[in-house]
Amino acid sequence: MLSGRPAGRRADRLLTAACVLLLALGGVLLARGALGGSAPSVAPAVHVANTSAPTAAPRTPAPAALPAARPVRVRIPAAGVNTGPVLDLGLAPDGTVEVPSVRQAGRIGWYDRGVTPGEIGPTVLIGHYDTVEGPAVLKDVGRIRVGDRIYVDRADGRTAVFAVRALQQVDKKDFPTQRVYGDTDRPELRLVTCGGALVGGHRPDNIVVYADLVAA
Repeated sequence: MLSGRPAGRRADRLLTAACVLLLALGGVLLARGALGGSAPSVAPAVHVANTSAPTAAPRTPAPAALPAARPVRVRIPAAGVNTGPVLDLGLAPDGTVEVPSVRQAGRIGWYDRGVTPGEIGPTVLIGHYDTVEGPAVLKDVGRIRVGDRIYVDRADGRTAVFAVRALQQVDKKDFPTQRVYGDTDRPELRLVTCGGALVGGHRPDNIVVYADLVAA
């Protein structure tokens, strides 16, 4: 059952958020030779400038929050993303947040212990930058800029439109758990992937895109 109530999410968020950072999106070795296959194409190192909308500029008033309805498709024109259906990501048996599998590298997942797109709170979407198979759905995350739109189509036929407010690249050991998963007083979106240059077959950073609901 979907739950958009903040009280029902807090324990799960605080227990598992850091696991996404350390294991999920950078946990798959990118050295194909280690798995006994041929070498894949390797995506280039990705870096984004830590940036946000000018603090002097007032945030656009949020439209009325939407009722719960799961996401079914994600479109990010700036990054060439148009993918669906959206995967439901819960908790793995070890308590970590699930992520798309290598076979699902072309799709984006939604952390279903959080709110649905357009509800009050942060909707968290997770996608791979690359995997052992090569570049993945968020391979062009570096093209996203403040002000770009993210469109999330919902199961009720409505589309939640978010405007990018900030981008952040951070070492996974310093992941901003509260900023990503913490409660908000308006509908917001978080898009999480990996970044940085390969170090020992892993990408050491997370890239987080923060966005606000601007239309629904």
